[in-house]
Amino acid sequence: MVSSDQRRRQLAREKYERQQQRREEARRRTRRLTAIISSAVAVVVVIGVVTYVTVGNDDDSDKKAQAAASASASPSPTASESAEPEPEVTIDKTATYSMDVKTDQGDLKFTMDASKTPHTTNSFKYLADKKFFDGTKCHRLVTEGIFVLQCGDPNGDGTGGPGYTIPDENLTALGKAGADGTVTFPAGTVAMANTGQEHTGGSQYFLVYKDSKLPPTYTPFGTMDAASLKAVQEIAKAGVDGGATDGAPKKAVNVSKVTVEKE
Repeated sequence: MVSSDQRRRQLAREKYERQQQRREEARRRTRRLTAIISSAVAVVVVIGVVTYVTVGNDDDSDKKAQAAASASASPSPTASESAEPEPEVTIDKTATYSMDVKTDQGDLKFTMDASKTPHTTNSFKYLADKKFFDGTKCHRLVTEGIFVLQCGDPNGDGTGGPGYTIPDENLTALGKAGADGTVTFPAGTVAMANTGQEHTGGSQYFLVYKDSKLPPTYTPFGTMDAASLKAVQEIAKAGVDGGATDGAPKKAVNVSKVTVEKE
């Protein structure tokens, strides 16, 4: 028999998928219109304007653009409209909370400082209490460029979320971005995945198992203990399924239970 929690998650997933279909249809219409306008503008430019070729630091510009694109394409679930309001913040904002993720590859535990990330900590407490994460998996491992294991998606493919979004928090905690637009997320950091846009965090988060350079646009909200970091590093050693550098971990990580408790 399907439980009420399973039914609610199924209905939320179906609602999310309908939203995604509507958004994709809107994007296709926009792309078609943009292509028509761009073609018309291009014809006018060719006919009426003399073309000038500028020789400069094109290689450097291309490299910076590629680096920025690579960084912005790092841990990010599919964009979605917030169908529900963020849950009311009911946690103790002065306390530290621990999140315990039980998996078949070992327990992963990290602490969260509610004074620095009250919305994020509250959201994980809210979802864990509802058993939102139970029966999910860590769906993404990256072993080149950045070094993260990503979890928290009820769909298991990077597209899912809780049906609401939470605001970014604590973005200056890791320092000021360097010339390349990134900061170092130290090994052991736990941070929110997002769509690349502001305030689009949901339930997906990533565990940094080796120092990684990323833009300071991902909420760093937790720190793994030593045993958990070692467990994630062991998962990473097995690599990505199929021999890629970004995809499902070869050593599957199935989550049986998640709890969040005040320390």
